[in-house]
Amino acid sequence: MRLDRLLKNVPLLSHEFSGETEITHITHDSRAVKPGALFICLRGENFDGHVFADAAVRRGAAAIIVDSEYVKPLESESGFETNSKKSPTVISVSNTREAMARVSANFYGNPAEKMRLIGVTGTNGKTTTTFFIDDLLRKCGRKTGLIGTVCITANGIPLNIPFATSTTPDPPELHKIFAQMLADGVQDVVMEVSSHALALHKMEGLVFDVGVFTNLTQDHLDFHGTMDNYREAKARLFSQSRFAVVNADDASTETMLAFHGDDPFLTYGIENACDLRALHIEFCGQTTFDLQEPHGLRRFVLNNQGRFNVYNSLAAIGVAQALGISRDNIQHAFNAGLSGVPGRIQSVPNTLGLNVFIDYAHSPDGLKNIITAVRECVSKGGRIYTLFGCGGDRDRDKRSIMGKIAGELSDYCYLTSDNPRTEDPSDILAQIETGIAQTPVTYEIIQNRRDAIFTAIKALKPDDALIIAGKGHEDYQIIGTEKFYFSDFEVAVEAMS
Repeated sequence: MRLDRLLKNVPLLSHEFSGETEITHITHDSRAVKPGALFICLRGENFDGHVFADAAVRRGAAAIIVDSEYVKPLESESGFETNSKKSPTVISVSNTREAMARVSANFYGNPAEKMRLIGVTGTNGKTTTTFFIDDLLRKCGRKTGLIGTVCITANGIPLNIPFATSTTPDPPELHKIFAQMLADGVQDVVMEVSSHALALHKMEGLVFDVGVFTNLTQDHLDFHGTMDNYREAKARLFSQSRFAVVNADDASTETMLAFHGDDPFLTYGIENACDLRALHIEFCGQTTFDLQEPHGLRRFVLNNQGRFNVYNSLAAIGVAQALGISRDNIQHAFNAGLSGVPGRIQSVPNTLGLNVFIDYAHSPDGLKNIITAVRECVSKGGRIYTLFGCGGDRDRDKRSIMGKIAGELSDYCYLTSDNPRTEDPSDILAQIETGIAQTPVTYEIIQNRRDAIFTAIKALKPDDALIIAGKGHEDYQIIGTEKFYFSDFEVAVEAMS
C-alpha cells in the first residue's frame, strides 16, 4: 500500500517522504522486518524500539515511524547504515502507539468499520461474558467473531491467527484478524478489551457499538501502579462506545459512565435497582433466575454454576437488547443452553465420582468467586480443597490477599507454583503464606505443581471438591524465561487414572 494512504488520519509532526513509497507490511519488531516494511518504534517500560531503528533499516525497512523525542543521528556520525541508495522515510508523530493502531487499520482497509464491535472489559468475567455474548448472538441468527484469551473464532470456527499478547492483540495482528473475519462474513465481533490494551492505545480509532463493564477488583497494579490508574484505563473503552452495558453492583460503574457521557446505557445486577435485575436465583445442578422486566418476570436457565455467572449472563442479555434483539428471542436462545468456556469452572470427567474443577482464577476476587461457586453446589458435609499459586513478575500485593481469601473460604489448601517466571518460587509461596497463615485453615506447600495436583486428588473423597485455580485453559508453565508444556486438566486426568 502507498505510504500516503497508510498515513490517512494519522497526525504527523514531521515527515521526509514521497507518498508513493510502497509498504509491504507493518511491524514493531525489528527481527520481523522484511524489504518494504514500515517499522514502528515503540517505547516500553524496559525497552526502546528507537534503538532498533537502524537494524530495521538494514533489514530493508522502507520507512520508520518515530516519536518526537527521537533524534536522528547525523549522517557524518553514523546515520542509517543501509546498503540501499535510498535513505529510509522517517515519519515523526507524537505517539507511535496511537499511530500504529491507525496505520494498521488503514493497511487492512479499516475492516472494523464494516462490522459491529462489542468490547468487554473488567477484572473478572471478560472471557466467559464474551463466550456468552458470542453464543447468544449466533443462536439469534447473527454471524459472529470472537477475540480473547482462550481463542479467536469466526462463526464458532477457530481461526489460526496467532498473536503475541495474552488477551487483546497488538494492532497489526488485530486488524488482520478483523479483515479475516469480514472475509468470513462476520457481522458482529465480540472481544475482550484488557486494561493494558486501552492504556497502550491498541483500541485507538475503533468505535464500539456496545461496551460492557463486568467489575473492578485489584489486579495488574504492577503495570498500572494504582487502582485509580487501573480504573481509568478500563473506563477509556466507554469514551469509544455508542452504548454501554454496565454492572450496577460495582462501585466503579460511576467512573465508566462518566467517561461514556450522555450516550445511552443499560445497567444490570443482583443487589441494586437496575434495568436488568436477577431475582430468585437458585443453584441446583443448573443455575436459574428470574429477570425482572417492566411487564413481569422471565425465567432463565444457565448451565454454568455460580453467582458470578449470573452477572456474566445478565451482561450478555444486555448486549443482545442493546443490539435490538427481541426479549422473546433472547430468552429462547439463552435457555437453549449457552456454551461454557474451557478452563472456567471446568469439571474434570472421571469414573471415581470425584469433583475436580479447573479454573483460571488468578486474582483475589476471581479466587473468591470460584470457591464460593463450588461451595454452592457441593454436597452437604463435603470439604472444599483449593490448590493455587501466584504468577511471578506480576502484582505482588495481591499474593497475601489471595492466601487469606483461600484460607477463609476453603477447608484445606495446597500452595504451589503458578508461572513463577524469573522470581524464586519459594519467595512467591512465602508471600502467599503470610495471608493464609492469618486463617485457621490447614494447608500444605508443595512447590511442584504436578506433585501438588497428585497429592490433592489422592486426598479427595466423593463428597469433596477440589479447585485447581490459576491457569485454567493454559497449557504451559513459565519457569525462568522458558515455557514448558503443562496442562492442569491433563495432569488431573492422569492423577485420577
